[in-house]
Amino acid sequence: MVICQFSPSDMRRIYRVDESKKEIVKAIKKAGASVLSLDPIGGGCPDILVGYRNKDTLMELKTGNGEVRASQRTWHHRWRGRPVVVVRTPEEALMAIGAIVERTLQQ
Repeated sequence: MVICQFSPSDMRRIYRVDESKKEIVKAIKKAGASVLSLDPIGGGCPDILVGYRNKDTLMELKTGNGEVRASQRTWHHRWRGRPVVVVRTPEEALMAIGAIVERTLQQ
């Protein structure tokens, strides 16, 4: 079964990387993780594969209120590995890989 296929709309997004996504990737790399861009695959495939402390995490990088597209939801649903993590900030990405622990407010 083919999971990742190119569509015309995916082709337009292949090399477009927005500044907030660059900041997320920069933070992940600074934490000592490996990052592989999956953008050229298209077809709803997540944006990056992150390797950290012998664990791999697929991440969909979104900005602000950016929504997960239908093709992405389909890809995520069909994937039989660990769930894809949707992150919007460097902090969320670092928490997703376990590089930082969520801080709780003490009252």
